[in-house]
Amino acid sequence: MQRKRSRIIPTVMHAARELRRKSTPAEDDLWVALRGQQLGGFQFRRQHPVGPFILDFYCPKKRLCIELDGPIHDQQQERDQARTEALATLKIRVIRFRNEEIFLDLEGVLGRIAAELSHPKP
Repeated sequence: MQRKRSRIIPTVMHAARELRRKSTPAEDDLWVALRGQQLGGFQFRRQHPVGPFILDFYCPKKRLCIELDGPIHDQQQERDQARTEALATLKIRVIRFRNEEIFLDLEGVLGRIAAELSHPKP
């Protein structure tokens, strides 16, 4: 029996690939800490397409999305909230961190992610 896969919009897939190539310094730093199942043995994907969205980091086993917010997010809080709500309808939890948190307190960020991973998936 084949597993049903969600349809990935080709333009979203292309955009995700581009975002992987042009990652921000904060994304690079967090990816170094998450890749290779380093955090509690959980696998993460970066710039992962889900429907029309591209998730900065995604743990499929726990249906957990990690979003990193740079300065542009100060002007798009309503849009970010709508996106979070849309992902919640897909049973994906979203946690957000400011880029500065990655640079100033990466260990604290990883601790908060680990705490989220300890919750049962939605």
